[in-house]
Amino acid sequence: MNTIPNMNFSRRRFLQTSSAAALVIVGGALINQQEAWGLETKALKPESMQTLIQMARDIFPHDRFADKIYAVAVKGYDDAAVDDEALKGIIEDGISELNQLANNGFDADYINVGWESDRNALLKQVESGPLFQKLRGDLVVSIYNNHDVWAMLGYEGESFSKGGYIERGFNDLEWL
Repeated sequence: MNTIPNMNFSRRRFLQTSSAAALVIVGGALINQQEAWGLETKALKPESMQTLIQMARDIFPHDRFADKIYAVAVKGYDDAAVDDEALKGIIEDGISELNQLANNGFDADYINVGWESDRNALLKQVESGPLFQKLRGDLVVSIYNNHDVWAMLGYEGESFSKGGYIERGFNDLEWL
């Protein structure tokens, strides 16, 4: 039997049990098996990064965007929290408050609340708090200034380097 070292179950059992969750925490990292990417954390707990990714998805929902888009957008918080204890506190305290609300209403942490509408109701309860305000303000830039997102949304980028809009479809009204 092919087994994973230091584990009490086979590789097959590992893959069967973990395939239900897209993001798996392994040590100090988040691993997305379905999309084949990982994110190592430096200052924040992996569970906190997982929650930030879900919050980003719930605040700026796009079904076409892979989790990686949101992970790239929130990765900067972990990098900044290495040197900024105040930011780390805002994030960890905000997530703790959100999880407490989720546990009171749904007997689960925010990340495990199954319905998007229920998670949105939880976010409404914390929308005036510092974590939500920070995420909403920062993610608008970090999500939509990503060139991969531009391609998914059909935005070709700035026009100046390509000769401007007048020569590149300014009078083309097919988009209306």
